[in-house]
Amino acid sequence: MNAKTIRVAIVGAGPAGLYATSHLLEQLDLDIEIDLLERLPTPYGLVRAGVAPDHPEKKLVIDNMFNHYMNHPKVRFFGNIEVGRDISHQQLSEWYDAVIYSVGANSDVRMNIPGENLPGSWAAREFVAWYNGHPDYSHLTFDFSSERAMIVGNGNVALDVARILTLSPEELRKTEIADYAIDALSKSNIREVIILGRRSHFQGAFNNPELEELEHLDGVDVIVDSGNLPLNKVKLFDDIDWQARRKVDTLERLVNKNNPNATKRIVLKFLSSPVEIIGDTKVTHMKVVKNILQGETLESLKPTASEHEEIIETGMVLRAIGYRGKALDTLPFDEPRGVIANNNGRIVQGQTPIVGAYVTGWIKRGPRGVIGSNKKCARDTVSCLLEDFRAGLLSSGHYERDDVAKKLEEQKSNLITMQGWNKIDKEERLAGRSQERPRVKQTEWSQLLTTAGV
Repeated sequence: MNAKTIRVAIVGAGPAGLYATSHLLEQLDLDIEIDLLERLPTPYGLVRAGVAPDHPEKKLVIDNMFNHYMNHPKVRFFGNIEVGRDISHQQLSEWYDAVIYSVGANSDVRMNIPGENLPGSWAAREFVAWYNGHPDYSHLTFDFSSERAMIVGNGNVALDVARILTLSPEELRKTEIADYAIDALSKSNIREVIILGRRSHFQGAFNNPELEELEHLDGVDVIVDSGNLPLNKVKLFDDIDWQARRKVDTLERLVNKNNPNATKRIVLKFLSSPVEIIGDTKVTHMKVVKNILQGETLESLKPTASEHEEIIETGMVLRAIGYRGKALDTLPFDEPRGVIANNNGRIVQGQTPIVGAYVTGWIKRGPRGVIGSNKKCARDTVSCLLEDFRAGLLSSGHYERDDVAKKLEEQKSNLITMQGWNKIDKEERLAGRSQERPRVKQTEWSQLLTTAGV
């Protein structure tokens, strides 16, 4: 092997892993070989299973960029292989010079209130994966018989979910949302979606572009339920940053927006926290407490529960208060933070780096930021890897590139390669073309494996 050749396994072929791939390929003075190992039969992670289907422009731009890296001659894709089940970190560390984990955050934060486990109470993560056709979630069944749904948390995921619940069947049919989701949502009785935020309107977790989208929904009224709009009446107005000011401006436009032909509505309810989910055999109501802000400075403002509570009728509750990573194989896990234990991207056992083991994306820093935030995160991790390589700290893998492929096939007989993914991609796009949609997703494991030819 050439002394300057580095063979890297990247576990997780979503945005974080593909940004790491791009930064490695930028090292023109080095011969770098990259294998992308993905648990699912398909690449792209949250671009495929997380981005809202009514955002085709975002998917197209990212798809095209990542597809370029996937097809690079120094990059191979191996899907349908899971670390901790089909293969171990120990094996990967012996076969490759370095391993980067970019497995995302595939769990969620719980509310820890009574009734949270009642039928009809879900993680928004599960609902998003369901309507996006994720094969692990395609079997789920949601009850849309109630006229009201409630979302706890007001980040971008909450706004995505609210839009999907209120879009018309005609609009949904233009997207790549899963076919079964179109069928179910077309029969939905939901006419109102309440989004609960525990803090005030100028502290909303959503980004302004996502908030502005609510101004342009056909047939949907948007109600801003807040007692302290406009913000310029608040003495702390001068202290908030420009991003918060933009969000306040958008909220004030929404307050003044009138949609007399609306048949559905989204309610943004601030300074409100869930106390209890109520029901005997399923969700029927939610108890909500009104919060008040306490604190003298912007940084110190904290929502505190008041004595005012209300009970709201609802048949569906979706918690969107944060994603969370899971422990993986034998790698050290930082339980409080929900990430693989690391120091700026180097995986550590205690304070000692594990040679050749790295992490990037949400499993490194927690579920913060948008897809593009992974670019700098991946660059920082790759910089650590290259620094260790140039310092002579990495151990060379025991096998050449072709031998590693054989080893992977021994571990998993029905591996999906780039050729298999291309077959899935082509089949989905052809099916979408006949319906004037971007694609019709294959959503069952057996179907995906069959189409890939394994």
